[in-house]
Amino acid sequence: MKICTVTQATIREVVPLFNAYREFYGQPSDLKKAELFIQERVENEESIIFLAYQEEEPVGFAQLFPLFSSVAMKRSFILNDLFVAKHARQQGVAQALMEQCYSYCRQEDARYMMLETATDNENAQQLYEKMGMTVDKSVYYYSIYW
Repeated sequence: MKICTVTQATIREVVPLFNAYREFYGQPSDLKKAELFIQERVENEESIIFLAYQEEEPVGFAQLFPLFSSVAMKRSFILNDLFVAKHARQQGVAQALMEQCYSYCRQEDARYMMLETATDNENAQQLYEKMGMTVDKSVYYYSIYW
């Protein structure tokens, strides 16, 4: 398995996976908008995207968005997207992508990396806990959606 950072040259390789990720969450397929979204993130350096390959085939990706911890006066990251193609699951791809994210965050001297997942996504929860992540019960997260 090989993991690379998505660049302008490799945007099109991550787009089908990003589109499938959105479909997994109930969104309609839209390859054109998916490509535009990824292209804007890469061009504007608004996220870091890691793409996993098995035998030269893109099979998974992770996307980190930067945040800042005012208290620690350090950069932090939210792992907003993690997806592995159905045929490549249970082969260590998600764990390898998570490890790449950890490595990147440490390299950037980040205060923390956080993520959210659905309460019924038990497979993902098992991976996150296996990798040392914990549910933060010391704070409440509030949201409003439009």
